[in-house]
Amino acid sequence: MKRGLIAATGVAAMLVSVAACGSGDSEDKKAGADGFKGETLTLWAMDGSTPDGWTKAVRTEFEKKTGAKLKLEVQQWNGIQQKLTTALSESNPPDVIEVGNTQTPAYAMTGGLADLSDLKKEIGGDWTESINASSIVDGKQYAAPWYVANRVVIYNKQVWAEAGLKGTPKTRAEFLENLRTIEQKTDAEPIYMPGQNWYFFDGLLIGEGAELVKKDGDTWVSNLADPKVGEAMEVYQQYAELSDAPKDKDEATPQQADVFAKGETGAMIGMSWEAATAVEANPGLEEHIGYFTIPGETADKPEGVFLGGSNLAVAAGSEKQELAREFLRIALSDKNEGLLAEESGVIPNKESLQDRLTGNEAAEAAAPAASLSGGTTPLIPEWAAVENPPNPVKTYMTAVLKGKSHKEAAEQVEEELNKRLAQKQ
Repeated sequence: MKRGLIAATGVAAMLVSVAACGSGDSEDKKAGADGFKGETLTLWAMDGSTPDGWTKAVRTEFEKKTGAKLKLEVQQWNGIQQKLTTALSESNPPDVIEVGNTQTPAYAMTGGLADLSDLKKEIGGDWTESINASSIVDGKQYAAPWYVANRVVIYNKQVWAEAGLKGTPKTRAEFLENLRTIEQKTDAEPIYMPGQNWYFFDGLLIGEGAELVKKDGDTWVSNLADPKVGEAMEVYQQYAELSDAPKDKDEATPQQADVFAKGETGAMIGMSWEAATAVEANPGLEEHIGYFTIPGETADKPEGVFLGGSNLAVAAGSEKQELAREFLRIALSDKNEGLLAEESGVIPNKESLQDRLTGNEAAEAAAPAASLSGGTTPLIPEWAAVENPPNPVKTYMTAVLKGKSHKEAAEQVEEELNKRLAQKQ
């Protein structure tokens, strides 16, 4: 499902200061059915996040239980950061908002989001830790995890059969060996891996336990020169060496799904919607597409993956604090969270709900890594500027692939990376 998750979580430009408005929490605490009769709760959700079945179920339950009306206003990803920043600074913001997971800390630190620590204690005891991490700032719960999606291996079964491969690999070494077999026994490109597939690289960093930033006093600075980053890049190189993709482009230039659609590539690492894009370009490919979890160093733990997704938050300036919490109790219930997973194929916020993905091959492949090996980019507001084009981490990746050592490539971009980390939000 093509949903703009990359754009949502790889933030291009972030926030100016949000002035937190006072809440009406003490005035709004009402209990029982029809306790909020005559009121309207405004929900801002992003395009594609609220499938019809989920929306109908949540709306019906919410309006029946509270007596209030639910006003859903669908937003577009393009330009949402500035629009939301403005809305949160006004006296009448939307009550509940969908926020990209890596954007959440910035909105929280500027005062735009209500503290939901009380709600976490009530309904969030079994939220998946890796999925919930982006909602926590300075030990407080400023949002509730809603869903994530992550990359999987999308492979061409016909190419693998031609190479004599059976089954799917369980470790990184097996995967690389499979790709080398494709290189030796077929005319296909083993894997399409451009030099700047940054979000896959971020997953490798997560898997290595590598940190891209570190504190220098009160300032965040580059940690790109860390040897662990170099180790992750060495793994990336092994994949890139098995690809004919350009070293100075990312997976969107050209769209790797369009390359895969030609049927001459063994595998690509991407989001499930990219397989649908490939099938749209080449319908005959559909019967040959398969999915598996990106294998890690050992069979018991998948490769690290970047979790792109969204949280639900309550605007600090909303005068409907208790009604907003009631909405979250309903929207995030096991019943409705499971319905969202089943209908959209996204990873739910609890491992116990992953059985709702049964039958969705791509989602089933994504789920293990989301729980065991998932993470994000650095959860600091300063990180937003780093990913603005040209992303210096991408520049580093290309430099290594073109022959520079890890140390040389890191030194080449460190000044620019620090400059961006020092930008005021």
